[in-house]
Amino acid sequence: MEETKYFKVFSGTNSRYLAEKICQQLGCELGNLSITHFSDGEFEVCFEESIRGMDVFLVQSTFPNADNLMELLLMIDAAKRASARTINAVVPYFGWARQDRKSKPRVSIAAKLVADMLGVAGITRLITMDLHADQEQGFFNVPVDHLFASSVLMPYIQGLNLKNLVIATPDVGGSKRASTYSKYLNCPLVLCNKTRKKANEVATMDIIGDVTDADVILIDDMVDTAGTITKAADLMKQNGARSVRAIASHGIMSGPANERVEASAIEEMVFTDSIPYSGKCSKVKQLSIAPLLAQTIQCVENNESISKQYII
Repeated sequence: MEETKYFKVFSGTNSRYLAEKICQQLGCELGNLSITHFSDGEFEVCFEESIRGMDVFLVQSTFPNADNLMELLLMIDAAKRASARTINAVVPYFGWARQDRKSKPRVSIAAKLVADMLGVAGITRLITMDLHADQEQGFFNVPVDHLFASSVLMPYIQGLNLKNLVIATPDVGGSKRASTYSKYLNCPLVLCNKTRKKANEVATMDIIGDVTDADVILIDDMVDTAGTITKAADLMKQNGARSVRAIASHGIMSGPANERVEASAIEEMVFTDSIPYSGKCSKVKQLSIAPLLAQTIQCVENNESISKQYII
């Protein structure tokens, strides 16, 4: 791809690894931005080059802690005050998205609050991937390019050439996503029905469907503590599955996740590089979404449709 003088790509601290790969795909240099930290934990964002009249693309996933979100907000504000023409937030993993409704009385809807903050800060477009719930696009009053990791994950699944492929979901909430995969791959779908004692802790789980002698692939949008997906994998194996793999868009892998995956029946855990992964689980494999994001940036800049990015 040819470099153009009309747009620049910048990155926050913890998404720089991804922004650099995006720039390699685009054939441009990563923009020069500094983040100065003060002793009390406050920090200041400064663009070290002119962005007046430019389309800027700010790459930053907003996974906890909150510094990642705050960095993005300050980058947006600085770009607005530096007279950027458009401010495009590239947020591969949109944090706080699980809090998208009032699941019980007197709780916040964090996903809507974060959307409002990004809008007030000054974004003109959001580019994101596999939101926890598709309808969260409606929280924004600017265009949202909602990408699917399936364009990266699906070719990988097909490349495995599994003889008796079965797509499964670790909970009923992910049935729509898993059903889309099973229809595209023309293979059976199996569901897991779970109940929780509390957040991040599964009480019971049952399989809906047959996995006897099957090569099962568990599909999910994210893996956090890996409690649900490892329990589902072990249950699949106990019910006669020949092999079990897990594929997710976002690998949060917090707390005991690495140990759980290592000790589970999962043969391979595959997720994208939307979030940096520093764990040492031998079963984990990351696939890069940099080409997908670079192509989307190019389409946005050239006012082209992004529909060609979607496999399913």
